[in-house]
Amino acid sequence: MSPARVATEFARGYIIPVGGAEDKVSAVEILRKFTELCGGPRAKIAIIPTASVLPDTGSRYEQLFTGLGASSAIALPYAERADAPRADWMAVLDESTGIFLTGGNQLRLSTILGGTAVARAIRRANARGVHVAGTSAGAAILCEHMIAFGKEGSTPRAGAASLAPGFGMTNRVIIDQHFRQRDRLGRLLGSLAYNPFAIGLGLDEDTAAFIDPDDCIEVVGSGAITIVDVSALQHSSMAEVSESEPICMIGVQLHILTQGSTYDMRARTARPPTQAQAQAQEKS
Repeated sequence: MSPARVATEFARGYIIPVGGAEDKVSAVEILRKFTELCGGPRAKIAIIPTASVLPDTGSRYEQLFTGLGASSAIALPYAERADAPRADWMAVLDESTGIFLTGGNQLRLSTILGGTAVARAIRRANARGVHVAGTSAGAAILCEHMIAFGKEGSTPRAGAASLAPGFGMTNRVIIDQHFRQRDRLGRLLGSLAYNPFAIGLGLDEDTAAFIDPDDCIEVVGSGAITIVDVSALQHSSMAEVSESEPICMIGVQLHILTQGSTYDMRARTARPPTQAQAQAQEKS
């Protein structure tokens, strides 16, 4: 799936992948920033808990977002593909200022909602300025090429990661979540080795990439984001190796970005927090 075209009169909404296990009881920084971005007291947030099999996932996020000051937060518990055409739930999506996809299993999201009017509505909403966030499984499915599953480990190996179509909010990145906690560098590198076009985003838990309409990332949260840039890749052995063999990759650039750091995905340049703050002040 490719991103929806952004009309000249609109700016694309933020795309916000979260690495999972975001703080929900203390500072609640990531969810608070998302709520404020969506309008604060005017925010209307649609929650899609489809990735989860827990019955209270949707209601828990409803309470979280209304507790953070949103005017409304409504869970749309799509459980099967037959639910996708529901007009009342589509109306909630159409009126929302923010859409939030919960964690769980990204293949539940893709098999239940992939290719449906719901997925198209989310892409169109983002193209007209609605902010779309997802945590864990909800983060993985935001991009065009989604990591469906894979093996842990730091070394990229052939076949260690399986890709599936995502919702296609952006084709600039491949996202992996719970990154440091589950040792997923190898599967992200392996995913990029198939076609070194996209940028790899490895999101630690309680850490989010706030991707603005100009494709600049701001890091928010207590962990780090690993940026894997393969644009200068000189060699990849992906085409020659057999199943489970290590992949030789030469020319990979890697950044570790923490709270307040930024990354320009178009220029492929990273800035530490102090430089990012100075640049923001210059623009203001």
